Amino acid sequence: MFSHVMLGANDIQESKAFYDAILGELGYKPGVIDQKGRCFYFTDTGVFALTKPIDGQPASCGNGSTIGFAVEDPEQADRWHAAGLANGGVACEDPPGVREGAGMKLYLAYLRDPSGNKICAMRRLEG
Repeated sequence: MFSHVMLGANDIQESKAFYDAILGELGYKPGVIDQKGRCFYFTDTGVFALTKPIDGQPASCGNGSTIGFAVEDPEQADRWHAAGLANGGVACEDPPGVREGAGMKLYLAYLRDPSGNKICAMRRLEG
């Protein structure tokens, strides 16, 4: 559905270290910095990128926005969460765990990245 997702970051190197750690837990290679100072993570299905805002203003989180990353199982979500906390992320929402609603059962782990963007690791569970 999406070709790419780009998030604003105030410190590209700090954010790169954070995302290298959490995306590394999901099996992705470290980000690549381009000539404009943006950081890109390439996958077979799309691109995740970090950039300083082009208007010169500080990056800010989107109120009500969350970027979700698919994980293979709850254990991978827990490793993702731990890697984020160890690399400048901040826990938010409830601790990682099972949530139920709208007829679904999900395993969710939430973090705020170094620029305050809200992100989540998610696995849909059976039953």
